[in-house]
Amino acid sequence: MISQTTVALLRKVVGLEPAERIPQEALYVADDVLEKYGTDGLRLLVMSMTGWAAVEIERDAMLSGRTHEALLDDIALTCLEANPDG
Repeated sequence: MISQTTVALLRKVVGLEPAERIPQEALYVADDVLEKYGTDGLRLLVMSMTGWAAVEIERDAMLSGRTHEALLDDIALTCLEANPDG
């Protein structure tokens, strides 16, 4: 069930505009998973999302000829630019 929830969340947020709505949608799903499946459900959701992210970062690195670290540095910089205080 969590895998289906993960895919449903990704379908909802990929291409979502404005991009600031993505975290909001993720929180809605996290709250729903917590209510239905408790903390074990949240743990499964995090594991599922981390797996998807890792595979996509590896794929992006391979296709772009960049290292994983370079891509992760860009993600970290984007986070810092979006929220410099933390």
